[in-house]
Amino acid sequence: MTDPASTALLTDHYELTMLAGALRDGTADRECTFEVFTRRLPDGRRYGVACGIERVLEAVEAFRFGDAELQALARDGVCDEDTLSWLREYRFRGRIDGYPEGELYFPGSPLLTVQATFAEAVLLETVILSILNHDSAIAAAAARMVSAANGRRIIEMGSRRAHEAAAVTAARAAYLAGFTATSNLQAGSRYGIPTSGTSAHSFTLLHDSERSAFEAQVAALGTGTALLVDTYDISRGIETAVEVAGTELGAIRIDSGDVGALARQAREQLDSLGATGTRIVVSGDLDEYSIAALRAEPVDGYGVGTSLVTGSGAPTAGLVYKLVEVEGKPVAKRSSHKESRGGRKGALRTHKGTGTALEEIVYSATPGATPPEAGPHDRFVPIPLMRNGERVDDLPTLEDNRQRLRHALVSVPWEGLKLSAGEPAIPTVFPDRGA
Repeated sequence: MTDPASTALLTDHYELTMLAGALRDGTADRECTFEVFTRRLPDGRRYGVACGIERVLEAVEAFRFGDAELQALARDGVCDEDTLSWLREYRFRGRIDGYPEGELYFPGSPLLTVQATFAEAVLLETVILSILNHDSAIAAAAARMVSAANGRRIIEMGSRRAHEAAAVTAARAAYLAGFTATSNLQAGSRYGIPTSGTSAHSFTLLHDSERSAFEAQVAALGTGTALLVDTYDISRGIETAVEVAGTELGAIRIDSGDVGALARQAREQLDSLGATGTRIVVSGDLDEYSIAALRAEPVDGYGVGTSLVTGSGAPTAGLVYKLVEVEGKPVAKRSSHKESRGGRKGALRTHKGTGTALEEIVYSATPGATPPEAGPHDRFVPIPLMRNGERVDDLPTLEDNRQRLRHALVSVPWEGLKLSAGEPAIPTVFPDRGA
């Protein structure tokens, strides 16, 4: 068996084919720059959210070919002996710069820049893209939902609608984007995310009556719990919930039907029963559009599952990993519909004095190039992430990056937060088109 801690085989066959060819003809040690970017945002999206950067750094550190991995490659005839010998000593010794997690990005933004020999950097393409495409897609969908919730509590509960490993990373991406909690205990344990959960319809159906189910839950969790009131008749369920828990009942949850209309009826009934402080949480196939439609309703919180873990219609961020520089010389792909801009790049985000973002300036960062002058309210976006194959000290924490995204969304022009299709929230400008 291969080492479950190693990420070395989370790659595509052709990465090793290219490596073998480059080792054979002597080009493997040429210093190269690869860049992660998107040519366009998914349909209907006006910004992307950088997410998965920390997981990428972990994956690069764990990219090692031990005996089990090498034996698997040899058994399947993937590599010749010279390539296997080279892989045995593989360590990434290059440098990585990129957008910190929680930062917004736009078409052409240099989200991640990998500088190393061709051999070292080309092997990382698949694992880097698989992480960033998934996590950034989930984070962007989650950010739209958080904006639509307009400050109301929102819980991630999509584990049963995703691959078990993806469920954990989706919960992390959702928390980065501003979700309050997750139902996934592994995500809570691994990333320190608050977890939340009470009961499902099966718990009510287990008992001989709805009342006995509510009594059991309150006895176990206290009156501050949330009781699921729509297993049978909602009005009767609310009445029973207040009778059992009293007017200090923490919350009720509605998981089906026209949740907007049901929330209005529930609020009136709760208030009439004296449970004026009891919150109303709704769930059941919610996405950013349905959450926005509920903004005027008396809803205090949302539980989101399927739409979150599937990226709400955009399950991948559309990021690519392209060679843009060889030994200091810009190179670029020119084929139709898949053009890229050559050369190492940086990015400057310009802002009004009020803090509103104006544009993303993507400029040449090749040796000898002069970066644009930053105004008093502007900032250079990429930060150092790895040097000599090791993570730099004092990288931002998940909580830091969660706040970064919150501030970034505040800086976006109002039109850029709309859920309708349109141009990116701010334009990307390329002053060095000759590069």
